[in-house]
Amino acid sequence: MTDVHSAGVLVYRRTEAGIEVLLGHMGGPLWSRKDVSAWSIPKGEYALGEELPRVAARREFTEELGLPVPDGPWVDLGEVRYGSGGKRKTVIVWAVEGELDPDEIAPSTFELEWPPRSGRFREFPEIDRAAWFDLTTASEKLSKGQRPFLGRLAEYLD
Repeated sequence: MTDVHSAGVLVYRRTEAGIEVLLGHMGGPLWSRKDVSAWSIPKGEYALGEELPRVAARREFTEELGLPVPDGPWVDLGEVRYGSGGKRKTVIVWAVEGELDPDEIAPSTFELEWPPRSGRFREFPEIDRAAWFDLTTASEKLSKGQRPFLGRLAEYLD
């Protein structure tokens, strides 16, 4: 198994109905028809020792959504380790309170041979859409390995 390190930013806001978090739906043909466990905290990989995780988190957030991280204090939500696609992932996340319009995202893209073994490569957005969710709904939408960050955010805000 390969060890991978990722860092991300979970943007949250306070509404009359309660706390909401901004998640991105994973792009590409493998995720296009999935909803449950198909959303993610904007995050990306970084090389240990080459870059500070917080710098990587800011860069990856902007890369994935095409929007800057909102101004405000960063709350350290710690790290979570989980397996994914033959990789051991360590993900570190910070929460930042802010307001962003999901309709304004302009995500970066990746290239993938599609259909598989066709010899044709297509470009897909890393995140094909973003949306605000209350913590209960976010727990259903978010990939399983990232769900602990929601509980940590709720504990911090209590």
